[in-house]
Amino acid sequence: MEQVRVGFAFCGSFCTYDQVMPALERAKARYGDVTPIISEKSAETDSRFGPAHEFIREMERICDKRVIDTIPKAEPIGPKKLLDVLIIAPCTGSTLSRLANGMSDTSVTMAAKAMWRNGRPVVVAVSTNDGLAGSAKNIAALLDKKHVFFVPYRQDDPVGKPTSLVADFTKINDTVDAAIQGRQLQPLLLGPA
Repeated sequence: MEQVRVGFAFCGSFCTYDQVMPALERAKARYGDVTPIISEKSAETDSRFGPAHEFIREMERICDKRVIDTIPKAEPIGPKKLLDVLIIAPCTGSTLSRLANGMSDTSVTMAAKAMWRNGRPVVVAVSTNDGLAGSAKNIAALLDKKHVFFVPYRQDDPVGKPTSLVADFTKINDTVDAAIQGRQLQPLLLGPA
């Protein structure tokens, strides 16, 4: 496989970071050139899952690059064509809404805008408690958008959280490979884990 320049963007959904960090390591091992991106809110929010600065330090260690954490730092991705594919993992309901409505008001959504400007793929790994409620319309809008590819996902707790969806983060690299070829990895909707 030829060199693929990957952006790996984190936004919220702190409870899935323990699943996403190994996915970042697998992406780095597979593609080599991985740029970490984090939303401003995630970069400044400490949660019960850990302090933000520790997540940032770990992303920078894995990627051996500084994190892009502001809109001005993300903006050159488009004009300079710095990435071949962008992964947004985890992608929260808030980010889904921004993407579906063409907003570029965070470092992550600015990076996505930059990719679409150049006709390049954005791989979305959804992780939201309202995927089958308020975010459903945004998922539908993005499924119909050119250059958007979803990591296969499922309900993570159909009884306890019946509207919650989460991507199978182990399928990120396979989704990236398919997206580079212009196709959606199937099946998109996964059965119970």
